Amino acid sequence: MSTPALARRLLAEFVGTALLVCVVVGSGIAAAQLSPDDIGLQLLENSTATVFGLAVLILMFGPVSGAHFNPAVSAADWLLGLRHGTGLTGRDVIAYTGAQIGGAIGGAVLANVMFDQTPVQIATHHRVSGGHLVGEIIATAGLVAVIFTLARTGRATLSAAAVAAWIGAAYWFTSSTSFANPAVTIGRACSDTFAGIAPASVPGFIAAQIVGALAGLALVRVLYPSTTAESAADVITPAS
Repeated sequence: MSTPALARRLLAEFVGTALLVCVVVGSGIAAAQLSPDDIGLQLLENSTATVFGLAVLILMFGPVSGAHFNPAVSAADWLLGLRHGTGLTGRDVIAYTGAQIGGAIGGAVLANVMFDQTPVQIATHHRVSGGHLVGEIIATAGLVAVIFTLARTGRATLSAAAVAAWIGAAYWFTSSTSFANPAVTIGRACSDTFAGIAPASVPGFIAAQIVGALAGLALVRVLYPSTTAESAADVITPAS
């Protein structure tokens, strides 16, 4: 099947990332209001909504853009496809990244508005510590490994469930609560709520996510060194 026009793919990435951040931030605000005295319950509510929302968004937008919603995933797709000329081009990665960041910021603003918050906020929740950065490396490495392992073994159709399950689990077993996404990290800096992250913490998180993405790619290359040239094109779900 032919690849959809870039404009359609960018729209899918913008709207999909916006809705993903809206789910993350909105459910965080709702959780804080519903369970103000129980942080564990707040995280459960936030993570449950994210798991369901992410799975649905992957199914909805995957056939158009691959449902990356994540600059780290888009860049990994480009890197893996360089040898065979498959996957995203460098120009596509830049365009995808812009759409994803724009969508993430828009999604945070939308969530703020839905809950009668100030539309544009600057988060004050400082998250950077050594443990948090290690958590982001692990979360992002695992995410990239899951996505490309499935793509390289012809099981990309399982990505909606597998990716959502990994992110849901990583909410709980990583100290950072698994941002694992530079665009989402930037978007969450625009909401001073339960899911927010202070701008000063953003560069450290993004650096850790880049390291994690490279580590995940290295693991995939070692585990599955021999694959078809088209495998990089089947990230998340194949575009039709």
